[in-house]
Amino acid sequence: MPPELDSLIFDLDGTLWDASATVTAGFRQARQRVSYVHSDITEAAVQAVTGQPYPVVYERLFPELTTEQREEFRQICAQEELLSARRQGGQPYPELRATLEYLAGKYRLFIVSNCQTGYIEAFLAHTQTGRFFEGHLCFGTLHQPKADNVRSIIRHFGLRAPAYVGDTEGDYLAARANGIGFIFAAYGFGEVPEYDARIEQLSDLQELV
Repeated sequence: MPPELDSLIFDLDGTLWDASATVTAGFRQARQRVSYVHSDITEAAVQAVTGQPYPVVYERLFPELTTEQREEFRQICAQEELLSARRQGGQPYPELRATLEYLAGKYRLFIVSNCQTGYIEAFLAHTQTGRFFEGHLCFGTLHQPKADNVRSIIRHFGLRAPAYVGDTEGDYLAARANGIGFIFAAYGFGEVPEYDARIEQLSDLQELV
């Protein structure tokens, strides 16, 4: 990583916590509210699309639905997912708070995620880590691609040498689109073609940077 590194931007799901069970519960609750979704929704299926923009998620999980059904179900799922996230949260990765406390003493910290508005806030509330992050941005705010949201964070906060920490190819592409370093969270849900650094667990960041 560049020696002048001044900030870290994190993905959320698969990087800071695993909320697969919570999101799956939201999907299943939403399915009970409609008559046209018949397929089971598993944690494995949810993990396979974690980190993708919402339109991609629903196209891949429910290709049999019409455009109108998919959009209606997306809105219902969004309600149930957020309720589930606020009630039960996700599973933070080991040493989350200790790692963030260490990093916040050296760098400015941010979150950029392809989630809906309110989801990052649920993470911060459940993990009590809000004081470590200077700002965050999600897909649900302006419906921008992740690369654009990373760029917005960089510009708004005047970051000079940030790196992005994430677990999927979408995270890698967002970093490359902005010409910044990419740290691959190999314990997460995805694979990437290349990276500038790799961590096997979140706490590895304490030694890496």
